[in-house]
Amino acid sequence: MKKKHKKLLIRIIIAAVLTAALIPLKLLGLPKYVTLALAIVPYLIIGYDVLRKAAKGIIRGQVLDECFLMSIATIGAFVLGYISDGDFFEAPAVMLFYQIGELFQGLAVDKSRKNIAALMDIRPDHANLIVDAVNSEGAPEVRVVSPDEVAPGSLILIKPGEKVPIDGTVEKGESALDTAALTGESVPRTVRTGDEVLSGTVNLSAELVLRTTKEFGESTVSRIMELVENASDRKSKSENFISSFARIYTPAVCIAAVLLAVLPPLISQFILNSSPAWTTWLYRALAFLVASCPCALVVSIPLGFFASLGGAGREGILIKGASFIEALSRTQTVVFDKTGTLTEGSFEVVSVEPVSISSSALLELAALAETDSPHPIALSLIRAYGKTPDRSRVDNIRSISGKGVIADVDGRTVAVGNAALLDLLGVALPSASPAASGQDSSATVAAASATCSYVCVDNIYAGRILISDRIKAGSKGAIEALHSCGITRTVMLTGDRKEVAEDVAAALGIDKVYSELLPGDKVDKLEALLPEGKLAFVGDGINDAPVLVRADIGIAMGGIGSDAAIEAADVVLMDDDPRKIATAIRISKKCMRIIYENICFSIGVKLLSLVLVALGVGGMWLAIFADVGVMVLAVLNAVRALVNK
Repeated sequence: MKKKHKKLLIRIIIAAVLTAALIPLKLLGLPKYVTLALAIVPYLIIGYDVLRKAAKGIIRGQVLDECFLMSIATIGAFVLGYISDGDFFEAPAVMLFYQIGELFQGLAVDKSRKNIAALMDIRPDHANLIVDAVNSEGAPEVRVVSPDEVAPGSLILIKPGEKVPIDGTVEKGESALDTAALTGESVPRTVRTGDEVLSGTVNLSAELVLRTTKEFGESTVSRIMELVENASDRKSKSENFISSFARIYTPAVCIAAVLLAVLPPLISQFILNSSPAWTTWLYRALAFLVASCPCALVVSIPLGFFASLGGAGREGILIKGASFIEALSRTQTVVFDKTGTLTEGSFEVVSVEPVSISSSALLELAALAETDSPHPIALSLIRAYGKTPDRSRVDNIRSISGKGVIADVDGRTVAVGNAALLDLLGVALPSASPAASGQDSSATVAAASATCSYVCVDNIYAGRILISDRIKAGSKGAIEALHSCGITRTVMLTGDRKEVAEDVAAALGIDKVYSELLPGDKVDKLEALLPEGKLAFVGDGINDAPVLVRADIGIAMGGIGSDAAIEAADVVLMDDDPRKIATAIRISKKCMRIIYENICFSIGVKLLSLVLVALGVGGMWLAIFADVGVMVLAVLNAVRALVNK
């Protein structure tokens, strides 16, 4: 909890105790000016900032807001209590309830996104700049510098495991790059001499020498940060309902109260030639102001939102503010990233297709040959094998960069890799692959878009193993649930290959898919969709951060999502279950239904009470009901938002 909210909470507690103490004080028969002075103490403790804002609004000419109305209503309650010899409990109590609502609202807002520039902490720490000098071993000297110091055309060294700091082309070397954080592509990309490399990707296997093509400020990482900042500037913010309502309601009730206090006595005196009864009409005008106090709205509306935030939290859904609940309830289109959002984001063996040996033997030989490889595909083969490979059975492992691995397993030469490795070995691929053996692929991407690891034993083709990024178990159900709760269109934006993206979309029933997109392309596609209705985007990677911010609602996967995506998002699914998106939308719709019920009920009862008070049918008791009674009923209704059914 922030310091300002801790201070407000302390003020609320102190004011609540002092306000409650006013009730027994009335029994002591103290002079009313003493009771008034005692009541002013908790009133000022809890309401001094509201009074200050109202005064500043008057000075600036911005009178018509809720602070002004709260100030007029509570001061009117003091005056009414003094004139009618009543108690002075009303004014500090109303201000107390108002500040409790403000505290709830402030706590919800504090969960919103942090400063955009701070959250995008993806700047590489350093660059290995190759200088002309040579070291004692005759190799070029490498100097560690800030990426800002590297000029275009410089040579930099990228070691295995390091992030590429600046865009460039491969001058020397061959390696696999993990591009998932940047493009969402699930399969590592092999780069060779002359290939373009983007900053933000991670070198997986071998050293690369890059010749930089841009300054750091113009590289992909910097452009992502700029996209997020610009998108944040363009994103509209929901207007606070109470402020909007007060702009109409405040002047209306204030003018009505003045007219009620002045007009009837003037008519009596100058037209009807009777006693003006100023005290009676002033009493009614002050009761009118007390009855008009929007306590039910200023407390129940933030409380309704806060209850929905709590209910969503119990479901593992973090919604970062009340305004996002309103936006969620009006969402018509949901746009998804693929990798890590609809799919698991990790490789799994989905099919084993042997030719001359059994499926288990094929998988065992592949896992043993890959036993020393850190490549994600190799790790997936070992996981599928289900045992710790016996390293003593393996000898003479040779890694062929960008192609695969060759090793001696139990005295036989086993090669595992892609089609390029088979070409190198002179082994021809069969014209048609046999059907998969005993593998359940119902929850996987189609085999046509999977990555193939071919296995040869003693230069004879032994079969292939299909590896793919498995679709999450709840993804299909999530799409169905979204359509059932009123979402009119689902779209997928991904940096992955076209055939992979289309297979995933077809398997899940997604309406539209755009593939092979860079972060800037995603923003462009999303902006083209924005005019067609309220839009939510769901993602998890660094590359998704600009789109999360630009969308009307950004939804991030909290369990596996990057820090950048989680901080940029408006809603975070803590357990990464895409089915929770529909749950969040249902919660938001229920919340808004309750809010509208409270608005209609509160305003309806207020208007009826105001008419009755103005006519003299109802006195102070009706004004108190219109204020406190309606507030209690509205709060009880708001608490229903805690239950997600």
